[in-house]
Amino acid sequence: MSATITEPPQATQAPSGDSHLTFGRMLAFGAPGFAGAAMAIPIGILMPKFYSDVVMAPLGTIAMAMALARSLDALTDPLMGWVSDRTRTRWGRRKPWIAIGVPPCAVVFYLLFAPPETLSGQAAGIWFGVTFALYFLFSTTYQIPHGALGAELALEYDTRSRLFGLQSLFVLLGVLVAAPAPSILQEGFGMTDDRQVYAALAALFSVLLVVLYAVLLRYVPERPEFVQREPNPLVPGVRRALRNQPFRILFLAGLVASVPAAIPGILAPYFTTYVMQVDNPDAALGGVLFLYFGTGLLGVPLWIWLSGKVGKLYTLVIGSMIGTVGSAFLFFVPPGDLWMLAVIFFLIGVQSSTALVVLPSMGADVIDYDELLTGKRREAQFRAFWAILPKFVAIPGASIPLAILAWAGYVPNEVQSENVVFAIRAMIGLFPVAFNLVAIMILLRYPISREIHEQIRIGINEHGRGEEATDPLTGRALPPPAQSRLDDDTGWFLDSFSRGELKRVLKDGSGRLQRDVATAIGLCFLLTVGLVALAIATVPDLSNEPGPSSVLSVVGAGLALTAMCFHIMRLRPARGLAKKGIHPERIREHLADTR
Repeated sequence: MSATITEPPQATQAPSGDSHLTFGRMLAFGAPGFAGAAMAIPIGILMPKFYSDVVMAPLGTIAMAMALARSLDALTDPLMGWVSDRTRTRWGRRKPWIAIGVPPCAVVFYLLFAPPETLSGQAAGIWFGVTFALYFLFSTTYQIPHGALGAELALEYDTRSRLFGLQSLFVLLGVLVAAPAPSILQEGFGMTDDRQVYAALAALFSVLLVVLYAVLLRYVPERPEFVQREPNPLVPGVRRALRNQPFRILFLAGLVASVPAAIPGILAPYFTTYVMQVDNPDAALGGVLFLYFGTGLLGVPLWIWLSGKVGKLYTLVIGSMIGTVGSAFLFFVPPGDLWMLAVIFFLIGVQSSTALVVLPSMGADVIDYDELLTGKRREAQFRAFWAILPKFVAIPGASIPLAILAWAGYVPNEVQSENVVFAIRAMIGLFPVAFNLVAIMILLRYPISREIHEQIRIGINEHGRGEEATDPLTGRALPPPAQSRLDDDTGWFLDSFSRGELKRVLKDGSGRLQRDVATAIGLCFLLTVGLVALAIATVPDLSNEPGPSSVLSVVGAGLALTAMCFHIMRLRPARGLAKKGIHPERIREHLADTR
């Protein structure tokens, strides 16, 4: 599934330097973050309450639709990364997919927030589910290549912090505009119909998305030396990524932090309306969001400066600790005390931009380390890796809170029971704290500093000259990939299989391997079907509200389906191993190299 025009030669010299990356190009790269973030506020914060309280779709149905849509979204991320890395066109391998994905995403985003007024109940829930799923499909089509493009544009340690720091400024400006926008339209322009307000906002942000990405496509070039790089197979790429120690640390920390990540945004409208019990909850929500993202915007220069002083890791840890403390205080804020709420949002708002500034830059450093180990650039594939499992893990955080509210007795536009109020407080305040603390403990093991990154870039250049390099994390000698005792094609082919599987091949022959892969496919298929059946059984008809068990069943089915697809892609290499008859000594060499 690639767009190949010519067979490009393998690059022989590692690219270096960022002299081509002018300030104007940085602006053009980062500016689409304004529209994307402006769209994220309605998607992540305003949309559930809009559909439950205005469109009158059942809350449990919304939760189920979100779980289904996000499961499909997580499944398409690695596929999009793989496709983008393999694309070969005269315009590059990233920009064509951006051009393909942006226009339909803008259209679907408008339709999501402009449902026909004749729809309500389950019909409105179906409209929501279809448009929500299509929105994430098209957004994946351009977001994965856009993120990969950023990792390619800036190669130097501090330049990356400036590039992604500038992008984070646009992101925060976008949310600053989007957060109070509904109140501004209602108070300043006299729009009293919520449907009219959200349709107007969706139209504005959709147009902005198309315009700003058109500027990027016009003025930001891809690095031709990266466009010429040969792609790698998907499954071996996953296995090699998981052998990358810095990647494993960031990935695991992101996995843990993703569990509660969506909860504050999803529950914020319910918190201001039913817990704070203020006279104008929409205005209060707009105000605290403006304060949150406004202080985040002011924090961007601080985090860029601090990253230059103490490094990216400790900058991220400091910001995470501030956010964790602030989140805990949300559980205790009294009803109606907007001053205390403002202080809390100021505290957690300052740190909100830390990850926007630091994490993309750290991810790009990890990609450099992967190039040192493997000799290949896989920006889009790593971008997809960052997304797939954290997205699956985040699905319960985005959908189960709504299912819990429905289960606890939530009634739209009414005074809520003590059980519902307590559930909102606990989920928005206390639940994220435990996960954030665990994520911080994992992050403290991240090994790439400025000095280590400089050694990584030196090693890449030495490989480009055909010289031996040194792994700065292990001290191990790394011969150029072309001079490995095991040829590159054979090494990547054998990475389709685990070390345990290859050891069984040495013991029992390659026929055992085909049976193992076929068995894994069958088990994943049965698990997928069983979990889908369980979800259907817990919601026997559309008149019933899906509960947390139904949502978890959908999430599990999505994970099982992803695993099944992974094993299906290994079936052909398993058959190929039997036909190729690779000498056992070659397999032993591969096992020694990957120990």
